[in-house]
Amino acid sequence: MELLRHQQRLATSVSWPTDIDRRLSILVRAAAAAGERTSRAEILAALVTAAEVEPEQLATLLRHYRRLPADALAEDEARDDLPVVPTPGPRRITHS
Repeated sequence: MELLRHQQRLATSVSWPTDIDRRLSILVRAAAAAGERTSRAEILAALVTAAEVEPEQLATLLRHYRRLPADALAEDEARDDLPVVPTPGPRRITHS
């Protein structure tokens, strides 16, 4: 049985508010706190698959998001209860 997560991958470009991007990183840290090793892409894929394909439910989600005040995710900044997760990408080499 082929798993959905093993299908061919497509790259996507997402442009969104900085606080939404920060929130995605918080979700990765929350998953790590639960013992899951994951990525931002996998979190996004899980959220997309969890969404119902019901027009009215989707419209409700959109309207809710569009009405959020700019500081709606401000409390995320203080999530020192979650582990720090290294970000992917090249690592700096430090010389002593």
